[in-house]
Amino acid sequence: MITEKGHNFLEEIISEELGAGKFPNGIITRFPPEPNGYLHIGHAKSICLNFGLAKQFGGKTNLRFDDTNPVTEDTEYVESIMEDVKWLGFEWSQVLYSSDYFETLYQYAVKLIKKGKAYVDDSTAAEIAALKGTPTEPGKPGPYRDRSIEDNLALFERMRNGEFADGAKVLRAKIDLSSPNMHLRDPLMYRIKHAHHHRTGNNWCIYPMYDFAHGQCDSIEEITHSICTLEFEVHRPLYEWFINELEIYPSRQFEFARLNLNYTVMSKRKLLQLVNEKHVNGWDDPRMPTISGLRRRGFTPASIRHFCEKIGVARRENVIDFSLLEFCIREDLNKTAHRVMVVEDPIKLIINNYPDGKVEMMPGEVNPEDTESGTRMIPFSKELLIEREDFMENPPKKYFRLFPNGMVRLKHGFIVKCTGFDKDANGNVTAVYCDYFPESRSGHDTSGLNAKGVLHWVSAAQAIPVELRIYDRLFSVENPNAEEGDFKSYLNPDSLKVVEGFAEPALASATHENRYQFLRKGYFCLDKDSQPQSMIFNRTVTLKDGWKNN
Repeated sequence: MITEKGHNFLEEIISEELGAGKFPNGIITRFPPEPNGYLHIGHAKSICLNFGLAKQFGGKTNLRFDDTNPVTEDTEYVESIMEDVKWLGFEWSQVLYSSDYFETLYQYAVKLIKKGKAYVDDSTAAEIAALKGTPTEPGKPGPYRDRSIEDNLALFERMRNGEFADGAKVLRAKIDLSSPNMHLRDPLMYRIKHAHHHRTGNNWCIYPMYDFAHGQCDSIEEITHSICTLEFEVHRPLYEWFINELEIYPSRQFEFARLNLNYTVMSKRKLLQLVNEKHVNGWDDPRMPTISGLRRRGFTPASIRHFCEKIGVARRENVIDFSLLEFCIREDLNKTAHRVMVVEDPIKLIINNYPDGKVEMMPGEVNPEDTESGTRMIPFSKELLIEREDFMENPPKKYFRLFPNGMVRLKHGFIVKCTGFDKDANGNVTAVYCDYFPESRSGHDTSGLNAKGVLHWVSAAQAIPVELRIYDRLFSVENPNAEEGDFKSYLNPDSLKVVEGFAEPALASATHENRYQFLRKGYFCLDKDSQPQSMIFNRTVTLKDGWKNN
């Protein structure tokens, strides 16, 4: 168990507490998502924090689904959340649900009614809001605030039994209508919802509000450190009021700054809009900030954990640049990605003096950063494919690719010199002709020649066709939430481009587990839609950060 001084304020608090002998059985944290959507990168920070602290200090973490709103929740979301947590590399102590405690929460509410600390209110939502006051003006009591304990108990039981319509009544805590904290002005505890619940079916028609369920579920599980984002700081007095009035295990709430990332949105409501209105292709669209979207795009668990570690834990809100997330994945993939050559917009390169029909295998590193990764064999022949942009008839100065009478090295192959080219009727180059120097073979070069440029290529006869999905940032402005009008009007029209390419045959054995660096192009991964005869690769990230230069 680690008890030394920590690197952030939560680590320091826990270190001091453990040093003072608190929590002899270890700390307990929880990750409590509502199963009403897919998790996003902001949730990844919370996952890493809760599970990471428990691991660091010899504790445990519960995965608890806050399933108190049957209208928006679904088992699809439960399953996706569990998959995301596992994929990030964490293991929970228990899988729990707020619905596990519905009966206990109901009895807690009854206890508060009996203490004169809760009452049934028949007012409409608009009437409750009008009587609640403003931040500068106190609230006013409604006509039902002083109902007798007996009447409140009877009405609350009838609410449970389904005798009233949705919205007809609510249960409210009786606290302080003049409190400067609006959350203490008789907050709602229960509302009526005649809706099917994904776990309890139709057993309940009243459901606890978040503020009533959250702290009590923490207490039931004896959570030692209930870690929330900063917007819940004003909820903490209510969290503590319920625990004190109920005289239950004193779980404590701590707040940290949520993750705000530019060039995207992370509101579940807005993400759901993008999905439902088909601006993206589902929750796992690689342009989405969801964990499933990042996974499909090729991000690794290690890169996301590293990103969360680099941004740290603080109590001040800030906006993180998307390029930091890209830096973390580049850093990871540079060490692990398999190198492959892929040509997008091909023209033929024909080697005049290379024997017809000859094919020789050129060795290339699988990953030059990993000496244990081995080599791959790349077929080399008379007819190759190179990028159209790698040849110019009239090049500018300091153009180090191919041009008439110019020399380049073919990666893992030979040095070649351009002897001519063909054009079609529209003036487009269709083929480039070269001579090669047999003594210049990579790794065995005795030619004495010096070629400044290096081009990637594939052998025309052995190349396999591939579809490349070139992803970029989802929005064209840094903060689509802050701009005027509909946030969807700032979607980046170039966030996805689909291009056809040709790859060296080694890519035919690509797997979903591996990541690939297409030389000079970026990092890619095999998409779930890919088929053996129709291979599809998603670009995870470019080799360098080119966004600011656009």
